[in-house]
Amino acid sequence: MTSKNKTKTPEQIQYDVLQKKHELKRPILKNCIRAFLVGGTICLIGQAVTYFYIYYFDFTEQTAGNPTVATMVFFAMLLTGFGMYDRLGQFAGAGSAVPVTGFGNAVISAAIEHRTEGFVLGVGGNIFKLAGSVIVFGVFSAFVVALIKTIIILWGGF
Repeated sequence: MTSKNKTKTPEQIQYDVLQKKHELKRPILKNCIRAFLVGGTICLIGQAVTYFYIYYFDFTEQTAGNPTVATMVFFAMLLTGFGMYDRLGQFAGAGSAVPVTGFGNAVISAAIEHRTEGFVLGVGGNIFKLAGSVIVFGVFSAFVVALIKTIIILWGGF
């Protein structure tokens, strides 16, 4: 018996054994492959959008990043509005949540969920539930990195 089981009653131990017997095994390898393929496909589409901006709008590789991110977030929000991104998320798991499109999905999902409360209090008040914290921590992280870089430069580092 483990130390956890010492405090359990015999009925609780019997229930744990029964639960483990009937517990469904998660297909971890299958889920990882799905997440990898869907996440990779999303990144491939993002790369195609980057090349589109470079080829047709004369951006450089560095300057094409911002419009690419905005386009990918817009696509994710559009697919979320039509209910397609949620189905993709059910299939791919983290593969659809990790790229920047997952951020767009999370932002618009909060707004859609509260649209019945009106545009100002419902959509406007809830659209930034997730985005607000991401923006705050992103700005704070950028500040810390810039501060460290400034200190290194002032001490004659790089």
